[in-house]
Amino acid sequence: MSEAYESLMKGLNEALAFARGEKTVAVVHHVAVPELDVAAIRASTGLSQSAFARSIGVAKGTLLNWEQGRRRPTGPAQVLLAMIARRPSLVRELLR
Repeated sequence: MSEAYESLMKGLNEALAFARGEKTVAVVHHVAVPELDVAAIRASTGLSQSAFARSIGVAKGTLLNWEQGRRRPTGPAQVLLAMIARRPSLVRELLR
């Protein structure tokens, strides 16, 4: 077997052992994801819901769901919103 195959198998076996609750040598990283107030973030930009949704590349309905708490942004959207929360002018700068 190749070295790459052996490495993959070792990693998969460690993942399975970890999932079963067994003690492993795997390093576990816990990432704290902050709660985002999407309505407040949008308001800080001064943009309407439609304009803000267009500026970040999501449907207005998606933005409404986030703002009303029916859904939560995940992945790249969450990162982008966190960046905008720290620097609201970012949206206008990028739209120029």
